[in-house]
Amino acid sequence: MKPNDQEINRKRKNTQDYKIPNKLQELEDEDRLVTLALSFYPPKKPSQPHEPPLPIAQSPPPPQQQQQVPQSLPMQPLLPQNPIQHPLQLSPSHPLYIPPFVPEPMVPRIPLTYRPESEMGPPRPRARRNPTQGPRDGKSDVVPAPYPWATAQRATVHSLNYMVSKQIFTITGDVQCKRCEKPYVMEYDLRDKFVEVGSFVAEHRSIMHDRAPSVWMNPVLPTCKFCEHENSVKPVIAEKKKAINWLFLLLGQMLGCCTLEQLKYFCKHTKNHRTGAKDRVLYLTYLGLCKQLDPNGPFDRC
Repeated sequence: MKPNDQEINRKRKNTQDYKIPNKLQELEDEDRLVTLALSFYPPKKPSQPHEPPLPIAQSPPPPQQQQQVPQSLPMQPLLPQNPIQHPLQLSPSHPLYIPPFVPEPMVPRIPLTYRPESEMGPPRPRARRNPTQGPRDGKSDVVPAPYPWATAQRATVHSLNYMVSKQIFTITGDVQCKRCEKPYVMEYDLRDKFVEVGSFVAEHRSIMHDRAPSVWMNPVLPTCKFCEHENSVKPVIAEKKKAINWLFLLLGQMLGCCTLEQLKYFCKHTKNHRTGAKDRVLYLTYLGLCKQLDPNGPFDRC
């Protein structure tokens, strides 16, 4: 045998010896793969000998139970076995704690009904505050007449004709000197003083513009008959408004000595507008008293 042939035979032998272990390894790997594949499929039932078909029973067939797929022992360690996880529980004091949602109870809703405008009645008139309203509850317009020239109505005097018919020609009132502080009674002639006041009102009414002039706002007071001090005798005005001597203050042109509240009292009970400054309310008081004495005289508002 030639040396070359010997070398070739030796190499072939070595190659075969190397292939044998490799084939064994491949066979072992194939066995493992077959084992893994069989673990995923149920084992086949052995073939049974052929039998003739049985007659169909009338009763319903029993429910088929799902056959569990047995897992082979080598496959079990490969499957993940996760423990049962529970949701994270936070305490109510935790800043991330969210209270569970509780649905609100169902409250019956009242359906809204629309009324067409034609079915609605006319709007009621708005109640307005009447500035010339009468006395409050518990008080009456009728009071005992405080003077012979006053009527039983609050802030109202008799007419000039009525007093002349009753022989009332002199009007008296209480005064007091601011200097010597001596009180006494002063009297005025009814007809003479009313002519003086009425003439002044008739002549200047158109230029007064519903405002009392300064001679009424700051009247010149009489001279004291005791100390003879000029512009010192002031009228004594009753504390009770229903007892104020309105006619005496008119004839002496001393209505400006009254307070604003006293003048508003007169306008309230004579149905005159009583809001505004004192000069306006004082003007209405002069005009109202002149109208009471002479209802037909020129004493209406311009």
